[in-house]
Amino acid sequence: MGLAFFRTVAHSTTIPLPLLNVRPAFADASDAFISSAASIRPSTSINTTLPTQAIQSQSFKARSLNMPTSTDKLVFAHFMVGFTLSYGVADWERNIDIAKSKGIDAFALNFGTDSWQSGQISNAYTAASNSGNFKVFLSFDMTAFVCQGSGDANVIRQFISGYNEHPSQLRIDGKMFVSTFSGESCTFGTGDVNQGWLNAVKNDLPPTYFVPAFFVDSGTLSAYSSFDGIFNWNGAWPRGSSDINFDPDQSYINNLGGRSYMAGVSPWFFAHYPGKNFIYRADEWLWAERWEELIQHRNEVSFAQVISWNDYSESHYVGPVDGTQPGSQAWVDGFDHQDWTDLMQYYIAAYKTGSDPLISKDRIFLWGRLYPAGADAPDGVGRPDNWQWTEDYLWAVVLLTSPAQVTLSCGPSIQSFSAGAGLSKFKLPLTASCSVSSHIVRNGLTTLNFAPSGFNFNTNPPSYNFNSFVAASPA
Repeated sequence: MGLAFFRTVAHSTTIPLPLLNVRPAFADASDAFISSAASIRPSTSINTTLPTQAIQSQSFKARSLNMPTSTDKLVFAHFMVGFTLSYGVADWERNIDIAKSKGIDAFALNFGTDSWQSGQISNAYTAASNSGNFKVFLSFDMTAFVCQGSGDANVIRQFISGYNEHPSQLRIDGKMFVSTFSGESCTFGTGDVNQGWLNAVKNDLPPTYFVPAFFVDSGTLSAYSSFDGIFNWNGAWPRGSSDINFDPDQSYINNLGGRSYMAGVSPWFFAHYPGKNFIYRADEWLWAERWEELIQHRNEVSFAQVISWNDYSESHYVGPVDGTQPGSQAWVDGFDHQDWTDLMQYYIAAYKTGSDPLISKDRIFLWGRLYPAGADAPDGVGRPDNWQWTEDYLWAVVLLTSPAQVTLSCGPSIQSFSAGAGLSKFKLPLTASCSVSSHIVRNGLTTLNFAPSGFNFNTNPPSYNFNSFVAASPA
């Protein structure tokens, strides 16, 4: 409702945008869009004995998330339970409190078959109850679960029965919300994917609101009576070297027959393992542009899921770097992404309300790679696939209380822009080794100087680290 965002693409030029009302890799680059952290997750036999401490009947204070419906605009964050081996309930509570403060309504608990993960699911439900006004839901990682025999459905059914009555369980239209990553090939012994999932999540169970991430052609969605909506994981990133657009989302929506659509939104993608070493394009302010798409189409997007809260393996984490990293320290350590959540908070408010959030203080958000995409590095893993899809730029989003001049600089690259009140986007080419700085001038006075510590572009990279450095001026 009258949200006007701006994208600045040249010196002193501001263009209004329209008003706003991975996993297994494929053979070629254009299809290398379903990437998988499952390739670096251990798979073991699941412990099918669920902990009971988190599923006991509890008195629970009525609150805003007790009875959400499919017409509410809810935002979830994809949470990798597989990276929480060292967690206790307090760790879950800390992450929940941060997420809740930024407008996240629930964690999607992505989990696999490691025997210890069921205990962390219990901890997550307990922590959500302790924190209050926050929900969680099960997201079965079907790249880890066995799902071809009829008995394989029993594990899924047991989790659903075990957590259905938990006060922290997200419910939509009164039904238990359940999701997956993948599962489009699961038949559970029936010979038919749709019937298999009916047996696993619907038949003779408490009512479920099933919204899986099936990697299927959007034209086949009408064949699935088992689900109440679809989660388009792949829509979070553009295909190839192009910019993000809403066309893939619209194709899903058009084929859902009025069922719920859950859109993915992600700031980045970079994995750097032998055998899983590639990027997706995050240029042209992907984090901001994707949110703006969802806000513009908010009447068609039932839910948004942030990818991700803590998937360090693919560099799109926005939460704290804690827990147990999956061998990703080489590109994650020193690259905190939490400043992205303040910008996310602005966009979440716009998505939920359809109105511009109030800006009470000037803010500058900066991000980008620290090394040139085309530079050589002494790195045995090698340059990531698709490296040519990204350009060497500093990406900036600025929130202004009133019109001002914004200057970005890094060594010989210096540009100034005129910006109006509200949100504007700018970019600065990075051409030489330099330190990033920025400032805001209003009425001839410098009102904000921001030169984030550690944001140094280096034309001689020590490794092929394509992760993003993220920084924001103080709130």
